[in-house]
Amino acid sequence: MANNKPQKRVLEDMFLRDKPSKILLDLNNAKGKIYATILSKDADCTYSHTIKILNLFKKMGLVSFEKKGRIKIVKLTDSGWEIAHNLDAIARKLDEIEDAMEKGGDEKPAEKKAERKAAKAKARKKAE
Repeated sequence: MANNKPQKRVLEDMFLRDKPSKILLDLNNAKGKIYATILSKDADCTYSHTIKILNLFKKMGLVSFEKKGRIKIVKLTDSGWEIAHNLDAIARKLDEIEDAMEKGGDEKPAEKKAERKAAKAKARKKAE
């Protein structure tokens, strides 16, 4: 049975899955040189699965490899950095929403911030 998924669906499946997303985020947040073994441990997947994901990322132009002796260092390209950066922003926003939900708030965090700002402005006005 052939895989006849449209290209758009393949990309959605790739970036909305846990392990590829984790690998991109780890590359984005890396302090210094990083290689596949570290990425596989951090993403909690096998080395071979990590290499498969990285090779797909390379084919898409998101990562590049630099060989240093026996070690192959993985680096984000400009396009890879942009996607990883946006993915990181989405993850942070989802965490923020999740935290607000756990605290029992029905309102969006931005709405709460706006209300607090308005209350402070009102208090300042009264003090004058």
